[in-house]
Parts: sequence; structure tokens; C-alpha cells
Amino acid sequence: MEMLFPVEYISFYEQEKDHDEMLLKFAKISFKLVQLQYLNELKILTENYSNQIPITLDARWYNDLEFESKLPPYFRHRIVENHFFVQAMCFEPQLSRARIIMVKYFTILVLLDDTFDRYASLPEAEGLANSLERELWPQGRSYNVSASKEVFKTHVKANFDLAKWGLVYHVPSFEEYMEVGEVEVAVYATLASRYMSKGKMAAKEAFEWLKSRPKIVQSLCVKGRLMDDITGFQDDISRGYVTNAVSCYMKQYGVSENEAFRELNKMVGEADKIINEEFLTITGVRHCVLKAVIDLARMIHVCYNGYEGYTDPQGKIKEYMTSMFVDQIRL
Repeated sequence: MEMLFPVEYISFYEQEKDHDEMLLKFAKISFKLVQLQYLNELKILTENYSNQIPITLDARWYNDLEFESKLPPYFRHRIVENHFFVQAMCFEPQLSRARIIMVKYFTILVLLDDTFDRYASLPEAEGLANSLERELWPQGRSYNVSASKEVFKTHVKANFDLAKWGLVYHVPSFEEYMEVGEVEVAVYATLASRYMSKGKMAAKEAFEWLKSRPKIVQSLCVKGRLMDDITGFQDDISRGYVTNAVSCYMKQYGVSENEAFRELNKMVGEADKIINEEFLTITGVRHCVLKAVIDLARMIHVCYNGYEGYTDPQGKIKEYMTSMFVDQIRL
């Protein structure tokens, strides 16, 4: 989360007696300019521009498409949170268009996940999965869009598979659960959207590499799935949802909840080691493609570092967002 660091650095540096005033002022101006750009992107995503000419596609996406009235009542209005987490993967000022695309993508992704995970009956979940399968057929589109749709369809199938288990209170083997859960956690879908949104970077090679299920991405899937399930375990149990990595591990190995947490956290640590080793040793893959994986790993760590930061963005996540979007640095 690169843009979180300047705020702290500026504060620390300003307290140094021998700090360089010109350098300090330059750092403050630089951060304020990026902050203003982020706020403008949020405005583009949420404000109703229907009375202004011209009407841009981005500007009318949220309000003019009447999300609040047309979507189910459980739809989470998380544009700000989505933008904050997207920053972890593309914070650079020149990537404004990419951020806007990815925030839209995340908003739809969360709605689908909530529908499958919490609200749809089995027939409804099956109907939704089938309709998305038909609508997402990759025909007459660029390779980047078609490849992204294929990854998204795989993600939808994983959502439906978990929904089928959850609705009948099925606790599969740990290995069987992880095979599906690693896809449902949306690492592949997120990386696909990242490669698509960056334009020229999203060459055919990037998607082919992603489709090969590289070890670094597989390890990131393990990290994301386990951290999500560990931090969300109590919430899952409170609503009667038992299809969770913790429950599966406890059942298969006959261990206590605390023992399962300990072992799963060890797996997260091992996954981190593999991610770092692979990032440093992989050859033949462009740095920008690999960096997207590392940036997503950072986002997952911030989101699930001892709490379920997306489902309940209070505490540290709220502090981070306040620092990024609300607090003003005095020049």
C-alpha cells in the first residue's frame, strides 16, 4: 500500500530538526495532488452527472444506472472501500483509468459473491450461474476482454460450487474445499481484471501465463483463501455457514479450533515464503506482470491482517481510508 507510507513519512520527517523545508513541501504537494486525483475518481464513480453535458460513461455508471433502486437490498455500497483496496494494485497517478475499471469490477464481484454466499437459494444460485455462463460467452471481443471473461466464468462456477455445499451444510475434505475455495477467493479474477485494465501491458503472454496456474499465483490463492477464512470464521459460524477452511481442517484432522488456526497460519507463512521466492527467481515473465501479484498480496495482507477488513472496514482500515481520502496535510 505505497500511498499509505508517505503520510507517515511526512509526519516523521517534519519532526526532524534538520529537515529540508523544500523537500518537505514538495512531498506534501505531491501527496495532495495524488489525493485530489483519487477524490476526483470517486466523484466520477459516484456522482450523478445527468444534468451536465457531455455525459461520460464513467460518470453515469453508479447513479445514472440506478444501482440503489435496481439492485437487491443487500447490495453493499462500497465504492470508497473498493477504490482503497484497488490502490494497492495500481496506485500510480497515470493509472487513473485502470483504477476506475477495477473499482467497477470489484463492485460487481462483491455483489455476486454476496448473492452466492449469503442470500441466494440453490435454484436461484444455479439460475444466476447459468445466466452468467450464457451472457459471458467471449465472442467478437478483444483477446484481453475474452480472456478476462473466461477467468470470471471460472470464478462464478467456484462461487456456485461453494454455495451448493454451504446451503446443505456440507463440510468437504480440506483438499477438496481448497481446490474450489482457492478459485472462489478471486485472486485469478482480480489479476485478470488488472491485466485487462492496464491496456498494453495486458498482452496475450500475461493471460497465458495466468492460465498456466503459476506457483506464485497458486500460493497467493492459498494465502488469500486461508486469511479470509481465518478472520471470517466466527462470522461464518454465527450465520450457520460451515463450509470454511477452518471447519474442514478440524473435521478432517480431528483437531480443536485453536489447533486449526495455528496450522492454517503456518500454511499462510509457507505461502508467503513461496511468493517471495518465486518473485525473486522467476524468469521470462515481465516485471509488471509479476508486480501485480505482489501488489495483490499486499492488499490481502492489509485487508485480512487479524480482522476481516472488507466485511467490517472499521479499526485500521477506517483509519487508512480516513488518512487517504479525508485528512488534509498542511502545506
